[in-house]
Amino acid sequence: MNGTPTRRPKGAFSETGVRIKEVSEGRPCDNCPELCPGFVSHAWRKTCKSCGCDRLKHSVYHEELGSVRDRLGLRDSRVNHHSYDSPPGLTAKQTELYWQSLAERTPTSTGGATGQAAWRAWRTRALASQLPKQDLTLDHCKHIDEGHRKQYEDFVAARNEIALDIGIASQHHGSPLECIGCNKSIRSGSITILAPRIGEDAFFHPACFSCSECDELLVELAYCNLDGRLYCVRHYSEKLKPRCHACDELIFSGEYTKAMNKDWHSGHFCCWQCDESLTGQRYVLRDEHPYCIKCYESVFANGCEECNKIIGIDSKDLSYKDKHWHEACFLCAKCRVSLVDKQFGSKLDKIYCGNCYDAQFASRCDGCGEVFRAGTKKMEYKTRQWHEKCFCCVVCKNPIGTKSFIPREQEIYCAGCYEDKFATRCVKCNKIITQGGVTYKNEPWHRECFTCTNCNTSLAGQRFTSRDEKPYCAECFGELFAKRCTSCTKPITGIGGTRFISFEDRHWHNDCFICAQCKTSLVGKGFITDGQDIICPECAKQKLM
Repeated sequence: MNGTPTRRPKGAFSETGVRIKEVSEGRPCDNCPELCPGFVSHAWRKTCKSCGCDRLKHSVYHEELGSVRDRLGLRDSRVNHHSYDSPPGLTAKQTELYWQSLAERTPTSTGGATGQAAWRAWRTRALASQLPKQDLTLDHCKHIDEGHRKQYEDFVAARNEIALDIGIASQHHGSPLECIGCNKSIRSGSITILAPRIGEDAFFHPACFSCSECDELLVELAYCNLDGRLYCVRHYSEKLKPRCHACDELIFSGEYTKAMNKDWHSGHFCCWQCDESLTGQRYVLRDEHPYCIKCYESVFANGCEECNKIIGIDSKDLSYKDKHWHEACFLCAKCRVSLVDKQFGSKLDKIYCGNCYDAQFASRCDGCGEVFRAGTKKMEYKTRQWHEKCFCCVVCKNPIGTKSFIPREQEIYCAGCYEDKFATRCVKCNKIITQGGVTYKNEPWHRECFTCTNCNTSLAGQRFTSRDEKPYCAECFGELFAKRCTSCTKPITGIGGTRFISFEDRHWHNDCFICAQCKTSLVGKGFITDGQDIICPECAKQKLM
């Protein structure tokens, strides 16, 4: 296979007749669209002059609207590739299986695109990232001088000849194969990817066909083989050659700069703001970019709240909240004493030493009446505040700290003292009622303590009556205090609405007030006494006849 790319000028047609499209300036930044009005290219750096973000963050790329094979200058007569969205040579059903096998690697993209839209957005970015145009042809290199052009072309030719290739997708049938990527089996019927540059039996799951360096899926299966491992073109090149962190081109010169654990063309290690060379100069690192002292101080250094001058990198920057001071300017706003390494207070955007702050602004403790010194711990509850040592129980005087407490009127109680002093207690046993309870004559009782005075049977939920302010069950009350029916001699308790009749010193239940002769009820009727008996008038007449 001849893998040598064909040089083409920008905007030319490829050999397949596909137009090369150059997408350039004006794309807003994907990373900070609200700050960047649009991409403005730097003369040689890979970043935007408007916002400083990487060129790829603006989706600015040189895209050939065809397959990766066309982009690399490779030719393949084995298959007809009708779409760049899926590997060539697969049927519609096999293509569906291929995408199903990549479900766990589905990309996300800016704007919340999903499915096919997300894959297309990923492909766009992957083409520019994995197959950087400056790694493919001299047409897109700006910083390789005449003395190193031959070295570049030899490097590209050797890479294309011994390392660069396109993976072959097919459906496996037969005994399970072992995936080179994860060492797990590839089952019969599954889609598999073959990497011929690694070996005739170098098969991968589609989801495992990724760069060993960045772990990105290899766009349209384009890969390089190095020591039996898969790499994208970018990371294959970086394994063999240094890459300039500024312009993103490979460095073929023997002289270059190493700084900040990165490589730079000798003329590209410059201030990120003004492009002045930093070789042999002091610089400050900010967001992984180097700045000269002047630019750093003008762009990033804080202004002093006291003197309004810049706090340079050689000065100590003292800060409080969002304000900054020179060390010599960090003074009390009233007495001008230095506050370095001292407690201080802040009020109305000014800072004060402890004494001045207390004299003007400090509040006082509701316990001892003394002021709260600057830096003193304060305990607050509603509109009141205490020193930590003064926030204690009014009864036992023990500090409450972070324990539970109960406020009552203007005093604070710990839980134990509050219970002892204010908790509801049973009038019988004098112990605290923690739950439930019974109220009798406006006094609290435990349910188990509210019993009959005579037999100690629980009265909770039962009928009862009282005598001399004491509760009795119905049975005991009747036995002890109720009138007795002259007829049946049982107590007349009145509980439940029982009615009774009295005559002289005798008493009857309503049902028992009957004629001793005919047993007719005499309730509401006239009657005649006959010794201990009562009889109706009719029976009295018969008795006299």
